[in-house]
Amino acid sequence: DPYRRKVLRSFLLRGRLNRIPASRKKRRVILEVLAKRFLANARYPEAEVNQLLSEVHDDYCTLRRLLVDEGLVRRENGVYEGTA
Repeated sequence: DPYRRKVLRSFLLRGRLNRIPASRKKRRVILEVLAKRFLANARYPEAEVNQLLSEVHDDYCTLRRLLVDEGLVRRENGVYEGTA
């Protein structure tokens, strides 16, 4: 998909997110890529989620919240679970 490739080229540089897209559509593309870091039905403590996301961007708290809001990761009692 050309749109997806363009978004990834614009926002990801050497595996790091240079900024979180303001556009919901672009943000969804980025979040779908980040969600692949989480195995389906695997459970992750918050500290591990923070570590995984901090490797991509310094604002891992926002990324974590966005992943949950978009339904790409589930959160229950401070434990996160991949959905894909």
